[in-house]
Amino acid sequence: MQILLGFVFGFLSSVGFGIVTNNPRRTLMPAGLIGAIAWVVYIIADKSNPGVIMPNLLSAVVIGLLGNLAAILVRAPVNIFYVPCLVSLVPGAIIYDSMKNFTLGNDSLAGHDLIKALTVGLSLAIGFIIAEAIANKIYPPLKRYLERKNH
Repeated sequence: MQILLGFVFGFLSSVGFGIVTNNPRRTLMPAGLIGAIAWVVYIIADKSNPGVIMPNLLSAVVIGLLGNLAAILVRAPVNIFYVPCLVSLVPGAIIYDSMKNFTLGNDSLAGHDLIKALTVGLSLAIGFIIAEAIANKIYPPLKRYLERKNH
């Protein structure tokens, strides 16, 4: 049930953020599906390896690979897919708690949360780097094939 809810809300959050950021309509469904799949990957990875690094890293790789594929198929910039799909993974609540604890004088707890937020950010960035490296090897032949097919 958690995976189904994760899929539904991952889809809705990605489409919703795509609407808020004024993405083209033709990109909303693919972005929603990518966000939903990434969130399901996050849930599964979190169950098998509870922590912040692996679930975020794997989700970012999924967003990167599927986002690049969607960019080729829909003929849109890849950032159109990255941004709305990534929004549910950004550690905003952790950063908020860290800043709140700093202002309340709980420096050790604030530092812990800040390190956690930085770890999430780094794992997302590394996941995107891995996905880009893979996509740069796999997708150019697909792109050439689709261009030949359309001519």
